[in-house]
Amino acid sequence: MELAFVIEKFVLITAIFLLSLTVAAYSTLAERKIAGYLQDRVGPNRAGWGGMFQPLADGLKMFMKEEIIPTDSNRFLFIAGPSLALLTALLGSAVIPWGPDLVLGERTIPLQVADINVGILYIFGIVSLGVYGLMIGGWASNNKFSLMGAVRAASQSISYEIPMGLSLIALLLVTNTLSLREIVGQQHGGNWNILYQPLGFILFLVCSFAETNRTPFDLPECETELVGGYHTEYSGFKMGAFMFAEYVNMFVASAVMSTLYFGGYNYPGMDWVAGIVGPMIAPLIAMAVLLLKIFAFIFFFMWVRWTIPRFRYDQLMNLGWKVLIPLAIANIVITGIVITVYDKL
Repeated sequence: MELAFVIEKFVLITAIFLLSLTVAAYSTLAERKIAGYLQDRVGPNRAGWGGMFQPLADGLKMFMKEEIIPTDSNRFLFIAGPSLALLTALLGSAVIPWGPDLVLGERTIPLQVADINVGILYIFGIVSLGVYGLMIGGWASNNKFSLMGAVRAASQSISYEIPMGLSLIALLLVTNTLSLREIVGQQHGGNWNILYQPLGFILFLVCSFAETNRTPFDLPECETELVGGYHTEYSGFKMGAFMFAEYVNMFVASAVMSTLYFGGYNYPGMDWVAGIVGPMIAPLIAMAVLLLKIFAFIFFFMWVRWTIPRFRYDQLMNLGWKVLIPLAIANIVITGIVITVYDKL
């Protein structure tokens, strides 16, 4: 039994790892295609049919490029920076419930690597660690532009983690749990949290843009001011690790938002479909529904990037401290009042 449990977890972890890397790789192609459409041009279309092999060509190019380590840099930390950024990005998917339990014969396999009762706190812990990779990489480069980008990344992350955490406090008042699986279970039957926490969702969405360094919050790497920001001195696979970390973070952030506010793997008519297809196929359909929600969020991330210009840095900080934090606190107060009044009725 123990061996079977270990095998199940290993297969699930491997599948999620490959899924994360595949989504990250083809998100680069999707981004370039969407950018081409929005800018009235073609985008990549040479490598394979419609450019389908472009991510493979880009990956091969990064492996083949010369790996340069600046002479005056800290060699160990220079390598550790992108490694830590990619590692923390991949760890975030461990507590996400990807679907209901899968039934194979007499065995019931949960489609979640770790069902812990503090899943939201785990996500926040991993998110807060992610900035260390950027900070270490920027500092170890011994480049003033890299260091400025790293400092921007650290201050931006700290500033926007506060309203992100406050936005979730209101959600926790509604759900009374920190377990992501329980939160998904409560949203069964169309009872999605977006109906109760629309302002909290908007705050969380804006903070997700800032946490993933996506436009209009890409100040840590803006090429117009800092050449390339924290990854100015990086090339080859180490540069690719930073890029992959950004897209994996976007994938995980989309999965978290889908789980917390849009029902996770739940969808209308889920019980009816499960009664028709059976307990083996129903979890796979539910997982496909969750992936569709995630892809919708990823498309939105890309749409915003190629539509809205980036903020000035003072505007970025003002938005976080003077707008989002007061709105998040107001949302907590309003949610608490509504719940108190509702419980006394």
